[in-house]
Amino acid sequence: MLIAPSPTIGRIGHEGEPIVVIDGFSSNPAALVEDAASRAFTPLGPHYPGVRAPLPGKYLAERMELLQRLLADVFGLRDGANLLECNFSLVTAAPESLGLTQRLPHFDAADPGRIAVLHYLCGPEGGGTGFYRHRSTGFETVSPSRMEDYSGMLEAELAQRGDPEPGYMRGDTALFEQTYRVEAAFNRLVIYRGWTLHTGLIPPGHPLPADPRSGRLTVNTFLQAQ
Repeated sequence: MLIAPSPTIGRIGHEGEPIVVIDGFSSNPAALVEDAASRAFTPLGPHYPGVRAPLPGKYLAERMELLQRLLADVFGLRDGANLLECNFSLVTAAPESLGLTQRLPHFDAADPGRIAVLHYLCGPEGGGTGFYRHRSTGFETVSPSRMEDYSGMLEAELAQRGDPEPGYMRGDTALFEQTYRVEAAFNRLVIYRGWTLHTGLIPPGHPLPADPRSGRLTVNTFLQAQ
């Protein structure tokens, strides 16, 4: 009988957004790494600083009962959620090559029904994920009603201060305050709403290899409330 791991439920910042961390998520994470090593990775859009390879979402099936319970009880998705996409992901972009949006916290969608599921298949050397508050607006999430104010204020601040230096974010900046951090750990899964401001935390000097067996490998899944 497969015994489900125990989730840890936390709250992010002043807004108290829920976040779920599940260690030991997959019963065979090594097989996932080998699966990734057999796939062809390619760039996917301008926002992710690396490469991705599609993964069938059925890999979540062994923990589906646990996930459905968490989506309902923690995130209020009592009618369930649809799978939007599921990918193996490898951060490979050198810090000096990052575009502007890759140097700032981002949100996945201005929609409380968009759920991000991040599964680390790398160890602590992969850094982690940081969550942020935009200092001038106080926003930790970007809803449709906040979109115009947030975008306008950030654009004005960048015009006044200039773009941040190329590189991955680490800790606080003049524009953003880090409110929460999840460390990378092999076979750790993290669930949060995609409207939360966040970014990958890449340690300085990380070689960022494109080999799934040694790189910053994750599975990135997006769900949408029904």
